[in-house]
Amino acid sequence: MALVWRPARLVERRPQNATARTLVFEVPGWPGHLPGQHVDVRLTADDGYQAVRSYSLAAPADGARLELGVRAVPDGEVSPYLADDLPLDARVEVRGPLGNWFVWRPGGSGPVLLVGGGSGVVPLAAMVRAHRRAPGADTLRLLYSVRAAADVWYREELLSAPAPGLDVRLLYTRAAPPGTSRPAGRVMADDLARAVSGLDPGGPVYVCGPTGFVETVGDLLTGLGHDPAAVRTERFG
Repeated sequence: MALVWRPARLVERRPQNATARTLVFEVPGWPGHLPGQHVDVRLTADDGYQAVRSYSLAAPADGARLELGVRAVPDGEVSPYLADDLPLDARVEVRGPLGNWFVWRPGGSGPVLLVGGGSGVVPLAAMVRAHRRAPGADTLRLLYSVRAAADVWYREELLSAPAPGLDVRLLYTRAAPPGTSRPAGRVMADDLARAVSGLDPGGPVYVCGPTGFVETVGDLLTGLGHDPAAVRTERFG
């Protein structure tokens, strides 16, 4: 199916942390998508100048509604405007869904490990939400690396709404909240070992985040003996 630009109307904006927002668009004729896919967003200025950026879809398909995760990058050309200044009911254009490798379908794959760094949790959140909609789906484990408690995306949903077969663990890199057993620090092999041990041989692992984070986690996983062919990655920056 040919990808076309579709008009998208902003219908809701929700804060996630100081710089991150959930943006919900209505896109008539949207063909649907899979958890883990993303879209291109195109903005057109009054003088005709256009800018295109890619953003991950944060929720499974829901009719004509798309939920995107956007972090305002300092000095960014597009993300600060989308995150905070694009008015409700404003129109942009979207193209997609894009990406057929970094996707997860409930059922049939055995236990799954998700590893997210910072805003890399956005497409993984779509997988978590799809898991909640699929009673009896295989176990899903999420390791979420984040600087501090104030930076967590989807806090209430991930931490306050447990679901059968879902295990979420936060790994703080700069400041761990009082009472946290793991001291603040980057993801290490020990953080991954227990989660990997719960996978079937060659079980799927999805890793998303900044390039350096993704490369480090990939190296740690292979160092633990996990099949590199089973590790699917999505990176940015």
